[in-house]
Amino acid sequence: MKSRDTLIRLKRFQAEEKRRRVAQIEAMIAEFARMASDLDRDIALEEQRSGVTDTGHFAYSTYARAARVRRDNLNQSIDDLHPQLEEAKTRHAEALEEFAKAQSMESREKADRVEAGRERSDLDASAAGASRL
Repeated sequence: MKSRDTLIRLKRFQAEEKRRRVAQIEAMIAEFARMASDLDRDIALEEQRSGVTDTGHFAYSTYARAARVRRDNLNQSIDDLHPQLEEAKTRHAEALEEFAKAQSMESREKADRVEAGRERSDLDASAAGASRL
C-alpha cells in the first residue's frame, strides 16, 4: 500500500514536471513572438522616419537592418521551438496516462480489499449463524 502511494506521487510529480515544461516552451514562444512583433513596429517606424524601405539601398537605416536580423533570429527560434513543444506535449500526455494507470490500479486494489472484507464478513456471519444452530 505504501509503495503504491509512493508510485502515485511519483507519477503525479512526473506529469506535473512535463506540464511545466510545456508551459515553459509555450511562454518562450509567446515572448519571442511579442519581441518579434515589437521589432516589426520598430522597423516600420524607422523606415518611415528615414524614408528608405529598400534594404539594399545604401542609405537604409543601420538600426532597421539590425532589427530585421534580430527579428529573423527570433522567428527562427520560434520555428525551432515548435518541434520541441510537440515533443513535450507528447511526453506530458504519456506521463498523464501513466499517472491515470497508477491511480486506477490503486482504485482496483481498494475495491478488491473492500470486496474481500465483505466476503470475510459474510463468511463470519454465516459461520456465526451456523454455530448457533
